[in-house]
Amino acid sequence: MRLKTTLEQWQTLHHIEQAGSIQAAAQALNKSHTTLIYSVRKLEQQLGVELLTVEGRRAVLTNHGKTLLRRADSMLEQAHELEMISKQLNSGIESQITVSLDHLCDPTWLYAPMQAFLADNSATSIQVVETSLSKTTEMVTSEQADIAIINLPITNYPAEAFGTTTMVPVVAHDHPLTNKDNLQLADFATTCQIVVRDLGENSNTKRDVGWLKSRQRITVDNFDHALRAVEQGVGYCRLPLHMVKQSHQQTITVLNIEHSERYQVALHITLPKGANTGPAALSLYQQLLESAQTRI
Repeated sequence: MRLKTTLEQWQTLHHIEQAGSIQAAAQALNKSHTTLIYSVRKLEQQLGVELLTVEGRRAVLTNHGKTLLRRADSMLEQAHELEMISKQLNSGIESQITVSLDHLCDPTWLYAPMQAFLADNSATSIQVVETSLSKTTEMVTSEQADIAIINLPITNYPAEAFGTTTMVPVVAHDHPLTNKDNLQLADFATTCQIVVRDLGENSNTKRDVGWLKSRQRITVDNFDHALRAVEQGVGYCRLPLHMVKQSHQQTITVLNIEHSERYQVALHITLPKGANTGPAALSLYQQLLESAQTRI
């Protein structure tokens, strides 16, 4: 269906309402007083509704005018956004970037800076891919990610320090291990262990990490599933301390194990595509680095 009105007509009405008079709006738009009056009267004729009335020296919107302009304002904002996005795309800004996030990383380290990035980069969408073990390496070496948050630096891919994750052993509050003093790793041999699967696609590069001598294991895709299993009393697992602190201290207990109470994993950030990294990815990378400086 062909539209009766144009964006320019609604923009004229918007400026008159903002300026408070036709003369002031004409100066702001660098147009003549007569041109604006004609535009508004033409709009009223097309709609069959009175939009503007003059009270003294002020141009005042009628109730119908106010109602319609409220709807039109969102349309004008969208039009401005379209032009801004077009300008960004024309300048080479990526329409989408991929960030791979190692499962050991606290997600808030990514999403807090991302909020500020998105506010300034409305043309770019972000795909976040959670990785673990060999999958973390694959996302870098195959250059599937524009930005990768990894654990150990990968050969030939320069990386910057991003933070440190502490891993702690946990069980449900009512698990038998919570009643045992002087825990040693040998005490876990007969207890079900919950481990996180290597999400890599290449079976030749998949690897295991940590103590895996329990006689029975449950393997899950991520730490969220591992946490749920721990809470249900299925077994024990080493979880990132930031997950334990968030909201689950009422359901799980951190264990003290002789010579194996906790360990730390250093996290790093890298640009897998190197010199071919686009401007949007570089901007987000820089914001992530600046945020990291506050915790390193």
